Amino acid sequence: MIIKDKTVHVLGAGRSGRAAAQLAQSHGARVTLFDSSDEISNLPKGITAHPNATIEVGKSSSCDLLVISPGIDTFGDYVEAFSKNAGEMIGETELGYRFYNGKIIAITGTNGKTTTTELVQRIMSHSGVTCVSCGNYGMPLSEVVMLDEVPQSIALELSSFQLETIKQLKPDVAIWLNFDADHMDRYTSIQDYKNAKLRIFENQTDLDCAIIRAGEEVGGIKARKLTFTTESQDSDYTLIDGWVCFQSEQLLEIEKTRLRGLHNAENAMAAIGACLQLGIGKENIAPALTGFAPPMHRCELIRTLDGVEYLNDSKATNLHALDSALRSQSRPVVLLAGGKEKGLDYVALLPRLKQHAHHAIVFGEIAEQLQVLFSQVVETVKVETLEEAVTLSKQLATHGDAVLLSPGTSSFDQFKGYEHRGDVFREVVLNLR
Repeated sequence: MIIKDKTVHVLGAGRSGRAAAQLAQSHGARVTLFDSSDEISNLPKGITAHPNATIEVGKSSSCDLLVISPGIDTFGDYVEAFSKNAGEMIGETELGYRFYNGKIIAITGTNGKTTTTELVQRIMSHSGVTCVSCGNYGMPLSEVVMLDEVPQSIALELSSFQLETIKQLKPDVAIWLNFDADHMDRYTSIQDYKNAKLRIFENQTDLDCAIIRAGEEVGGIKARKLTFTTESQDSDYTLIDGWVCFQSEQLLEIEKTRLRGLHNAENAMAAIGACLQLGIGKENIAPALTGFAPPMHRCELIRTLDGVEYLNDSKATNLHALDSALRSQSRPVVLLAGGKEKGLDYVALLPRLKQHAHHAIVFGEIAEQLQVLFSQVVETVKVETLEEAVTLSKQLATHGDAVLLSPGTSSFDQFKGYEHRGDVFREVVLNLR
């Protein structure tokens, strides 16, 4: 991509936007970084800052290339104003892709993306192929391509927001983990959300590979297809007697890792399948993943107290994640759920809740709605805060139970993000006596 002496406008002064601005400048572009905040500080010399950027500012601007940070609504009035007089509009991830020449394993799905991304990075690196986790998790891709030593491969986590603004991005291997409703506060329909995610396959050819959870409807794709699931043995990658297998060949004994639950076994299948497609030897799989622990806030065991496990699944910001967390539990559950109202329908969760939980404690903005619904199948108590929920859970849980924080929605009613919510849970649990 040649952008020397071109005018590039970047929207959003977060980490992704700053990386895009710096990358464009490093290739000789005239760069302005726009943000609606009052101040944009600590920019590299030569990048123009434009704080307090409004729709009116956008309407009066013009550029050769407009680059959008993933947190900004692609289809909102703000982007529309800036794009009106732009020669081309792309996202930060697409910009980074156009300057990257290594192998790409791209990962999308409603849940499990970050764990799978870390698994890919670990397998590739252990096998002697340099690899960096990036995209929606880790570094922005635009930052990766500016490293002194650019990695031979990347594990690229892609959200629907990032996929909305790709044009040429083509993964060597694309992983589709699962799909369910999410981000209904941004999309007009669940199909719009799914269509954004399906773009991960858009530019692949029959020389590329798509690794897809068995039973997922992804339509006609051009890439070679491999499937995985724990729910049957009628797929390429399966779970047999505790082993991840490829067509019955044992590859990894899950108990030798710290991956908990069937959903994490599926994440491992997807990661293993992707790395093998890039030529990694099967003998590298077990050594790479033995002892692997999933990232924090994803069914993370905080402690065992009086025979009760306390699990932090604060990353569960949608129904599918909550359903997966419940499905993976072998212990009776006291569920802690709640947070921001974002238009999700929890009715489909009731059979799973009835099967796995004996109590639910709900909190946050959506607590009253959840109490009315969950009470149909399990004893449900409403409290105001997560701290109150943890304290009450200790009274309700008995030896052999699991107290599971799996909120099923986002955290922005009471917290800065799911990490903050999980950190508060951890602190309160560790202070229990």
